[in-house]
Amino acid sequence: MKQLFLLVSTFAKILAAGRLCDRDDGPSLTVGTLTGTYTGLQNPDYPGVREFRNIPYAEPPVGKLRWKPPVPLRPSQAHHYSYRFPPSCPQYLTSHLSLWNANITNFSISTGGQSHYAGEMAQTTAEDCLSLAIWTPINATSQDKLPVGLFLPGGSFRGGGLDAPYHIPAGWVNRSQRHIMVAMNYRVNIFGFPNAAGLEDNDLGILDQRLALEWVYANIEAFGGNPSRITVWGHSAGGVSADVLNFAYYDDPLAAGFFLMSGTAMRTFAQGDNALQTNFTYVAKELGCNFPDDSEAEVECMRQVPVNLITNFVGHYGDEKKKPSLFFRPTADGKVIFKNYTERAERRLISNVPALISDTSNEQSSLIAYPINNLIQGPNTTEVDKGTLSEFICPAFNSSNVRDFNNLTTYRYQYAGNYTNLTPFPWMGAYHGADLPMIFGSYNLTGGATEFQRQVAETMQDYVLAFLTDPEDGLKSFGWLPDSYESRVDGPMMRFAAGDVVVQSINASDVDVACMGIGHYNSHP
Repeated sequence: MKQLFLLVSTFAKILAAGRLCDRDDGPSLTVGTLTGTYTGLQNPDYPGVREFRNIPYAEPPVGKLRWKPPVPLRPSQAHHYSYRFPPSCPQYLTSHLSLWNANITNFSISTGGQSHYAGEMAQTTAEDCLSLAIWTPINATSQDKLPVGLFLPGGSFRGGGLDAPYHIPAGWVNRSQRHIMVAMNYRVNIFGFPNAAGLEDNDLGILDQRLALEWVYANIEAFGGNPSRITVWGHSAGGVSADVLNFAYYDDPLAAGFFLMSGTAMRTFAQGDNALQTNFTYVAKELGCNFPDDSEAEVECMRQVPVNLITNFVGHYGDEKKKPSLFFRPTADGKVIFKNYTERAERRLISNVPALISDTSNEQSSLIAYPINNLIQGPNTTEVDKGTLSEFICPAFNSSNVRDFNNLTTYRYQYAGNYTNLTPFPWMGAYHGADLPMIFGSYNLTGGATEFQRQVAETMQDYVLAFLTDPEDGLKSFGWLPDSYESRVDGPMMRFAAGDVVVQSINASDVDVACMGIGHYNSHP
C-alpha cells in the first residue's frame, strides 16, 4: 500500500511542479493533484497563509453510493476553484438548549444564519460532503517537505465538520510558517454509522477518514507537505476515530504520529444496545420502507428517501425524547472497530508510531445537561468530576498504559486554562475543547485575549509543532519526556495554564490517581 502511494505522490508532484515554481507574479495559489487542479486563495486575515477550502477526496456518497464505503476519485486534471468551504455532512440542529448551541457556538459548524437550536437539519449540510480543506504557508513548495496535521473534528459521531470557526488553523499556520494543516468532513449519525442489516459495512465514517488520509498521503507533497510526516489528529469523537485508525490499520498506518485530544479508543462508544440492528429498520419502516424479510430491499428503498426527511425524522425523535432511544454510532464490526482494545494492544495489534494524548481538566462541565436554572453557580461538581474521569481522564490513563506495555512512545498533557473570552461561565473551567482554539490560533476570534493567554497559546502551538515535526523526539527538546511503562504511575506529563504558570512538568499521578481509586481528582488545578 505504501509503495503505491509513494508512486502516486511522485506523480502528483510532477503534475504540480510547473505551477508551484512560478513565483514571478507572487505566491502560487494553484496546485495540481492526482484528482484535479485547485486554485485556492490568500487568507484575507492572515496574508502568510494559502488555503484551499474545498477539495473532494471521494466520490459524492449519493444515490446508489449512499451507505456505501467511500469511492476514491478518478484521476483528473480538471480545474476547480477552492474558495468556499464545503457543506458539512448531514446533521440535525437539536432544539434542546446546551452550552454548545447557546453559549459556545464557535465550536459548531457554520449554519449560514440558521439558529443553532433550530430543531431541523442544518441548512449548510448536504450528502455531497466528503471534502477536506488545506492551510499552508503562503510560499510553500513541493521542496519544503513540511510536517502535516490531519484534523478529524468531533461531534459525538452525530455532527461536526471542518467549517467551525474555532477549528480554523489559519492563525497558527500564519505564525509558524513551518507546517501544514488539513481538516476533513466525514459522514455522521445514520449516514455514517447506520448499523443496517442489509449492509456489509456500517462504520462508513471511519472508512471516510481512512480514505481522506490516503488522499493526503498521495497528494500533500504538491502543497509543500511531507507524506512521511503526517500526524492524524482528532478531538473528542475525532480523537476516538484517530485511535481507531491506529488499531485498524496497524500494519499500514500511513501516519507518523497520532494526536488524541479528549478521546481514545478506550472510551466506551461502540453501540452494544442495538445488536439486532433494529434502529435502522425502525426508521425505514416509519419512512415507508417496510421490508421485514428483506434487509437489502430495505436499504435500497431508503436510498430513495430524501436526505432531509431521514435527518429530521431521527432528530425530531430524539428531541421528543421518545423511547427506545435511536443511536447511530460506531459498531464493533471486527474489521475497523473492535470490542476489546486492551486485548488488541496485548496482541500488539497497534501501530508502532508515537502518540500525544491530552485532556482538559474539567472536560465534563460543558457536556452535562444545560443548567438553565442555575447558570451562575453551575452544575453539581461531583457529577461533573465523575464524568470527566470516566469518559476522559481514565480512558487516557488506560490508553497510555497499554501503549507503555508495548514500549510505544507516548506523551501526555493536561490543559487547565480558564479565560473569559472563551469561557462564558467561570465554573466551566477548562471544559471539553477549550484547548482547541488555543492551539489553532483562533482564541482571540471574539477579542479580549490576555497577554498571558497569548503566551500559553503560543507555547502550546510550539510544543504541538515539535510533535508534528518529529513525533518521536521533537518534544524532548522542550524537556517534555515520554511516559514509560516502568514509571507509568509517576510518569511525566505537561500541564498548561494552571494558575499563573504557562507550562509545567507534573507527575501523571497528579491527574490519574483517582482512576486507581486512591485519591481525589482536582478539576481546577
